[in-house]
Parts: sequence; structure tokens; C-alpha cells
Amino acid sequence: MLRGLTTVTFTADDLAEARRWYSELLGVEPYFDREVAGELAYIEYRLGDFSHELGFIARRFAPELQGTGGSMTYWAVDDVHAAYERLIAQGATSHQEPREQGPGFVTASVVDPFGNVLGVMYNQHYLDVVAETRGD
Repeated sequence: MLRGLTTVTFTADDLAEARRWYSELLGVEPYFDREVAGELAYIEYRLGDFSHELGFIARRFAPELQGTGGSMTYWAVDDVHAAYERLIAQGATSHQEPREQGPGFVTASVVDPFGNVLGVMYNQHYLDVVAETRGD
């Protein structure tokens, strides 16, 4: 039933600053943005091998969250340690230092300057799916 990750949406009090920070981190500008009453309300990036979508909504426009559950989203990277260090160097704070969870499965996470938890992962299964999709 679930076919894969499509869009991850974070919130930020200062969406313009989030745009600046993430554009620098990702090396691309958002492909989409939306204004509400002349104010930047939403931006979205397309990233990675399958153009996964990473969106940011200005916190004041975010719908109220129900319940107390949380979520964690991991992005595939080739080098967890290097990605983690780059995030820390750009002002994120450690949430979980890199650690091997099992053979071919390494994770780490940080809290970005806007209070969102951002996870990075090396996962051999992901690479196998990419290779299969490309016919490698």
C-alpha cells in the first residue's frame, strides 16, 4: 500500500532564514514557493535520486498538530559521518551521533536551527533499490 516517501514537511518561524540555510546546505534553490497575503508561507525542494520533496511551511500557517506523537525522517547519504559533521558545522546541534545499527545500516540525526530533527542514513537496501531501478 505504501509506495515510498513523497514529501517531508518541516516548520520554521523564519521561513526566509530557513530557505537561506537549506538552500546553502542542499546546494539548490526551492523549485516551488507559495505566498499567502504577500507573505512567504511555503517552500519546497526536490532532492536526491528519486526527487523526494522537502517542504517548509511558515509555522504561523501550519495546521495545529493533534496528539503527542512525533516523527523522524531519514535522508539517504553516502557518508553519514561527513553529512553529520557538515550539518553540525552549519549550526545544527547533535540529536544522535553516527552509529551503526547493523551491517550496512548507519544513522545519525541533528536538530536544525529551526527545531526540526533531521536524520541521515547510509542504507545498503536503499542503494540496492537505486541500482535495480537504474538497471545497474
